[in-house]
Formats: sequence, structure tokens, C-alpha cells
Amino acid sequence: MSSESWVYDQRIVSDPKECAPIIKALLDELADRNWPDKDTFGIHMAMEEAVMNAIKHGNEGDCEKFVHVSIRLSEKFFKATVTDQGSGFDLAKVPDPIAEENLDKCSGRGVMLIKHFVDEAEYNEEGNSVCLKKTRTKPN
Repeated sequence: MSSESWVYDQRIVSDPKECAPIIKALLDELADRNWPDKDTFGIHMAMEEAVMNAIKHGNEGDCEKFVHVSIRLSEKFFKATVTDQGSGFDLAKVPDPIAEENLDKCSGRGVMLIKHFVDEAEYNEEGNSVCLKKTRTKPN
């Protein structure tokens, strides 16, 4: 088990295939540090949603644009920032995906999932960057 922090800091092209290697590297590092399965699952889901949202919605799949992914992982703490080159969005205007009138709509689910699976999910004012934070769950 590693006691050092793991740092990942890369720009990737806006291609959905670029997401899997990031997630695999992160999952390997979480396993090396024996993070609990529940935490690992949540971080996996939140990161996949954040990166794919940046690629598909932020940069609209434009392979000329990049997504900057920065991750810091230690024994007790996970922090990641995902930033796209898109024009952003207004978080206040994202529909609540579990409201009756929005159940058939596709928008808003990713944001809801991200917020559910980490302790903090903060979007910048422009709406083109999200910072995710999770503190490791204490064992029972």
C-alpha cells in the first residue's frame, strides 16, 4: 500500500475513448491504497460522468478541443478537477432529473450522479470546470 500521493495531470482530446485509461489508472491507484469498495465505486462513477460530460457536452465532441483532468489521491483523500474548453453552463438551470415533469428527459442526471457519489462537487462560475472531493470512509 502506497503512502505517497498519486498525481495525474493531463490534457486529453475530446474523444470518449480517452476516458477509459484515466478511469483504469485511478481505479488501480484506489486499489493500491485499499480504498473501500463503496468509495471506489462512487469515485469511479463521478469521474466517468465528469470526464464524459466535459467531452460530450462541454466540448461537444470536438476533437480540436481538450479536457484537462487533474487528480490527487492519497490514503485518505481524493480530489479531481475536470475542465473543458466549452462555453459552460448555468448549474441553476439544470433540470432536477427526479422531478415528475423531468423523468423522461435526459439532462441533469450526470450532475445529480456526480453530486451523489462524492462529498463535494463544485462548478466554477463559467460552468466549464468541476472540482470533486471525497474523504475516505472510515472502516466499520
